[in-house]
Amino acid sequence: MKFKSYIITAAACLALASCSDDFMKDMKNYQSTTPEAYNYPEGANGRLQDLYMLALPYHYNGAFPYQYPSSGEADDMAKSTEEYSGFGSFVDPQIELTALSNTNGVLDFFQGQANKIRNSAWGRIRDINDFINGVTASSLSEEYKSEYLGQAYFLRAWSYYLMFRWYGGLPLVTEVIDPVPQTGTPRSTTKETYDFIMKDLDMAATLLEGKVAGRNNYQYGRPTVATILALKGRMMVLYASPLFNRANDKSRWTDAYNFFQQAIPTINQYGNYLAYENNPGTNASNWAKMFIEGASEANPEALWFAQYNTIASGGTPDYSKNNLWENGIRPSNSFGGGGKTPSAAMVDLFPMKDGKRPSSYNSYTVLNPSDIAYNKDLPFLDRDPRFYRTFSFPGVCWAFEGDGVNADRHYPYEGPNYQLWNYVWYTKAEDRANVESGDTYGPDGLLGNVKGMYVRKKTDDLHVLSGYRYAFSQGNGFKFSAAPNIEMRYTEVVLNYAEAACQAGHPDVAVEQLKKVRSRVGYTGDCGLQANLASDEAACMAAILYERQIEFAYEGKRFDDLRRWMLFDGGQGKVSGAPSTWTLTGWGGNTCTYLGFEPLNNNIRRENMEFCVQDKYNGGLGEDKWGSNGQNPDPLANVERCAAIDYRNELEPQLATLAEWYSTYLERKTKKGDSYNSDHQQLYMNFRPNYYFPGLSYGAMIANPTIEQTIGWDNVANGGAAGTFDPLAEPID
Repeated sequence: MKFKSYIITAAACLALASCSDDFMKDMKNYQSTTPEAYNYPEGANGRLQDLYMLALPYHYNGAFPYQYPSSGEADDMAKSTEEYSGFGSFVDPQIELTALSNTNGVLDFFQGQANKIRNSAWGRIRDINDFINGVTASSLSEEYKSEYLGQAYFLRAWSYYLMFRWYGGLPLVTEVIDPVPQTGTPRSTTKETYDFIMKDLDMAATLLEGKVAGRNNYQYGRPTVATILALKGRMMVLYASPLFNRANDKSRWTDAYNFFQQAIPTINQYGNYLAYENNPGTNASNWAKMFIEGASEANPEALWFAQYNTIASGGTPDYSKNNLWENGIRPSNSFGGGGKTPSAAMVDLFPMKDGKRPSSYNSYTVLNPSDIAYNKDLPFLDRDPRFYRTFSFPGVCWAFEGDGVNADRHYPYEGPNYQLWNYVWYTKAEDRANVESGDTYGPDGLLGNVKGMYVRKKTDDLHVLSGYRYAFSQGNGFKFSAAPNIEMRYTEVVLNYAEAACQAGHPDVAVEQLKKVRSRVGYTGDCGLQANLASDEAACMAAILYERQIEFAYEGKRFDDLRRWMLFDGGQGKVSGAPSTWTLTGWGGNTCTYLGFEPLNNNIRRENMEFCVQDKYNGGLGEDKWGSNGQNPDPLANVERCAAIDYRNELEPQLATLAEWYSTYLERKTKKGDSYNSDHQQLYMNFRPNYYFPGLSYGAMIANPTIEQTIGWDNVANGGAAGTFDPLAEPID
């Protein structure tokens, strides 16, 4: 590629952790590798570890959007969905993103830091190309070449995929960039880019055929043919979706359907399948367990993932790589980071225990509502089994291994007996009726660091898996966690297959895939799926998207689904300068109408929720701290609590008891989530139509001034002229 590049000066052995300890300790910065080093397995493998360090799907931390996919954090993408409140940049109604400045600039998924090759999207591709060229020209045996090159072609395809899903057409580069500024390589069409990625995946699959990548040994975590086929299937479904397929060319869906029919048996042969199929455990405990199972269990659900370790940072060399998710979701009185707050909208839209949407949820209306009445004041009653493994609320056990007792901070529970009681009270009566008030306090040492609800998804729960993966201490909490981050899991393959089957005219096949997913969490018979799904394409597709929303909640997948199905506005928005081919003509011209989905634009506010002490108990008021004489600030301090929900036991009787306690002492209160304007008027999500294909950022255009800007965005390198690149244009033969 002839993008701007820079001479590489880094040559230290600065290792980062990844999979098993052996794999991890090989992951070093080998950027000073000479061509001769590729002639030796040790040198080539060392360079490959460096590529993994840059390409594995670690949790996205917001630093370099191009590098990692969203993974469940409250980032810009997740805050542009139903999952979290607070306007992400893509849906902020008061700020329009621009490519003309870094101020309110569109996020950069294309460039990274142009002057730091290890922090650059194209620097990563440069390194992969260097590896491919070096190994190809080396004197290594054909066996070594196949093993190493197969992995490298996958990593290049993965790196391109991360940009393709945003921009469509990209510069296609297979050579190593010279470290001098040259004429920029132009963007290829979307179809050419798609074909390039698919060709790399096919090459990777051919080279790695028969290699299981060392399940249960030091190579666990490298891509296998199963990983490659899973990404290929994801690409095919993305390319067939309304975002890229405005006229609904059915041949794309048919190609995807035929692919999955052939690919899934092969994926199974490589050791990946639906974990715990037809074996939910107690209250979906096995479903919860699979998120934290790793190398020792050879997790069949995990297809592409990053592993971590419990090593503290600061060693020489520094092999520390810790997964901070567990620390982030745990409440402060368990020595966690304070917790993540799900929106009330997300809590309220989860299915009822019969598998159907709550009647109060006004989306996917082509699906039948539940006959079970949803009680918003007691939202934990009668819900889908995954509800209890996705959220935590007042009155549940959330066990961990460690000493959680701290008298000075009034933390009363040993880790194995930890209970979450996060109801709230206020110090002033006027705050009880004020949804904007943050003057709330919680019991058991939570005080001002209390959340009304907590995200529980992917937790390392001692009641689920006794072989916990963190090194707990009161000083560091759960910061040193080795739980994996699974970016692609087998369930996605199943649901991608269902989507392709539905759209290719085989809804009966799609329904069977939905049943497989639901039976894994305890559904039986028809699994709560209405009878007409096998004959009604729109209802079947709505069921698939709803299932994805629940199954993949807080895994970073929802924003991609909203974009590719254009569910912010149903595809009705018009982009300035866009040709007629951008008009959605498939799916009746409106995906939201087709699905019975309420467009997110201008219709939804993501509020938060909490359970406050009823006013008959000291007016619902307490203090903001413990008294000097040991006085408890909790207005319910002298009230006996019921037993906290223990998910190892039968659920229904426990829920009934908890509901009675709530009804006696607590009430649900709305708390402000999305912001208000300066007049305290409610604001609503506004995803502008040009955001479906983001423009190249200001920094990317300045660094590469000859590249075409996307239609709908201004080109700062061309005096602010309108963008000209059409991601929906077909190549000219």
